[in-house]
Amino acid sequence: MDDNNSYYATVRDQLALGQDIGADTVCLTDWMVSRWIQLGYTQELNYDNIPNAANLSEDLRNPEFDPGRRFSIPWQGGFAGIAWNTEQVGELRSVDDLWAPELRGRVGVLSEMRDTMGLILMNNGVDISGDFSADDFNAALDIFREQVTGGQIRNVRGNAYTEDLVNEDTLAAIAWSGDITLLNFEAGYEKWKFVIPEAGGTLWADNFLVPIGSPRKTNAETLINYYYEPEVAAEVAAWVNYITPVEGAREAMEAIDPELADNELIFPSDETLANTRIFRGLTGQEENEYQAAFQSVLLGA
Repeated sequence: MDDNNSYYATVRDQLALGQDIGADTVCLTDWMVSRWIQLGYTQELNYDNIPNAANLSEDLRNPEFDPGRRFSIPWQGGFAGIAWNTEQVGELRSVDDLWAPELRGRVGVLSEMRDTMGLILMNNGVDISGDFSADDFNAALDIFREQVTGGQIRNVRGNAYTEDLVNEDTLAAIAWSGDITLLNFEAGYEKWKFVIPEAGGTLWADNFLVPIGSPRKTNAETLINYYYEPEVAAEVAAWVNYITPVEGAREAMEAIDPELADNELIFPSDETLANTRIFRGLTGQEENEYQAAFQSVLLGA
């Protein structure tokens, strides 16, 4: 799965017919979870099969898109920020730094509209968690369009953006936090650096859902329950380097890798979180207009 939209496009016809899509559980980002719930494409979770859900962090239990977590439960959270190849690029601190002339044609950004546009909006001084306007969005879109059409941005990709960093088609990117840690692990040293920009980064979560039509809902719930054991959650976090939603995982991490227990990308402090924002929920009209405008830039690239 490269991103939320491309995956949804492959399964939406089956979902609309209530058919089994061949996946007993899927993990989607908050805003796409909201869409599936609204369209009736998910099955209600039976928490009798997920007793470890009691370990879910208190601040994640009642999101606007799924009060009481009837249909979804977090898998991992993370940040979108900026990353760069430390062997070829000097330190970057802001989205503006991505537009430096020496990086022309070597910048990658994410096809997730809320992350790429979120960072550009924040760089413009806009609070993406607040009631920003269409004018705010369009001003940021103009910057995005200019960087695409002018050749500063080489690629707009989903999960495949990491391939561009590895083969050095891109030297800097709007990136997801855990991916860069994993790339450095595979390289054996800190070849890439990730930071939350000075103007702020986006904060998001991917969530488990059981799609409508799946005949193995209990199996999926049993798997989710396993991942909500603090010791297991700590092991997962140690591998993926994303924010775990499981209370007790930090204490369990102390036994696995004490250094990771202080990793801000897994267990962020209040100070780190204060420099991030969740992209606010969009109305149906905004969703259609903003996504269409974003896609129009991609199609014109």
